Amino acid sequence: MSTLRTNGEAWFVPFPWLSASILFPIAAALVIPFIPDAGDGKRIRWYALGITLITFLITVGAYLNGYDPAVEGLQLVERVQWLPSLGLAWSVGADGISMPLILLTSFITSLAALAAWPVTFKPKLFYFLLLLMDGGQIAVFAVQDMLLFFLAWELELLPVYLLLAIWGGKKRQYAATKFILYTAGSSLFILVVGLAMAFYGGGTPSFEYTDLMAKDFSTKFQLFAYAGLLIAFGVKLPIVPLHTWLPDAHGEATAPVHMLLAGILLKMGGYALLRFNV
Repeated sequence: MSTLRTNGEAWFVPFPWLSASILFPIAAALVIPFIPDAGDGKRIRWYALGITLITFLITVGAYLNGYDPAVEGLQLVERVQWLPSLGLAWSVGADGISMPLILLTSFITSLAALAAWPVTFKPKLFYFLLLLMDGGQIAVFAVQDMLLFFLAWELELLPVYLLLAIWGGKKRQYAATKFILYTAGSSLFILVVGLAMAFYGGGTPSFEYTDLMAKDFSTKFQLFAYAGLLIAFGVKLPIVPLHTWLPDAHGEATAPVHMLLAGILLKMGGYALLRFNV
């Protein structure tokens, strides 16, 4: 169910735009292994480019048909309960911070798919990873649930690692290993803080942002959560002294991967700091 919320009211809209923009490229990535290919990767390239362009059009459709930039607060809200007893739900939405980044993500990924045209080594794997990143990075900006945020945050780690390790420069293994150690290690803080917030105070747990913001956390707990999230997001932004993975990753990345790193991945850290730490 998708709704547009404003001033405490909700209007139903006919299409789940945000869910489609997340799930469509991920589902399309799962089809890639079954696409017959002559060995030159031509079909895969056209397929992936088409998927990224359609995803971009879906995000544009979300903006034009369900999002009003003049309205404050969360819009394009979709919420589906999974396991209420555990506080698990599919919850997405967009506001003035996230909507521009959702559009930017789908646009840059389309450009990256085009820039990857010269890639001839393992094209199926390359574009499989690129499409996974497309859905995962849009999810980071769209989800309204701490557990979903963590899963989306993690979804782009392995693709970036492989894109660096397989298609990078001479020191690609070193750069990829450094990237995964920094980012995977720091992201554990998100999981720990998210679980602590969801179960804080007892009662039925909830990972949704609105429920977490309504809780009365102690000052000590707030300092603990702030510090943990600052480390996790500071690595991805990155901020000194958590930045040393970045020069190696950018130095060894191919042009399309460089576009994804600089154009989207680093902005995930800045977005998360604004969303959770400010």
